[in-house]
Amino acid sequence: MDEEVRPAGEGRDDAAQRFGKARSARSSAVLEDYTELIADLQAGRGEARTTDIARALGVTHPTANKAIARLKREGLATSKPYRGIFLTEAGQAMAERCRARHRAVVKLLLAVGVPPDAAETDAEGIEHHVSDATLDAFEAFLRSGR
Repeated sequence: MDEEVRPAGEGRDDAAQRFGKARSARSSAVLEDYTELIADLQAGRGEARTTDIARALGVTHPTANKAIARLKREGLATSKPYRGIFLTEAGQAMAERCRARHRAVVKLLLAVGVPPDAAETDAEGIEHHVSDATLDAFEAFLRSGR
């Protein structure tokens, strides 16, 4: 029989909670990527069109539509007929939080010697899964100048 492998002292409920957090982070990562992109498109073009969103994220138009519908259900975006997608105040706040997380992760990766291109690419995934406590530790490390 295979034994379940867990960190020392971690109970089954602890592991379930940890895996639940990881699944939740993956689910919210999509929303975060979309809000960041929509914010960028709004800033640069005044609005974000579904076609531009799909092209920028490398997804199909129906996939982008499905994610945009989810953003609307979550109260993060609105749309106007014959116009684009616009972030709500909550959506804009999410985009700004994500952008700040991304910058913090990139700074740390650069500080430990990761090449710039790799730091940007890696930060794109890490930013969605790193906890606030870890981000605070990253910032403290960077402020300490080590």
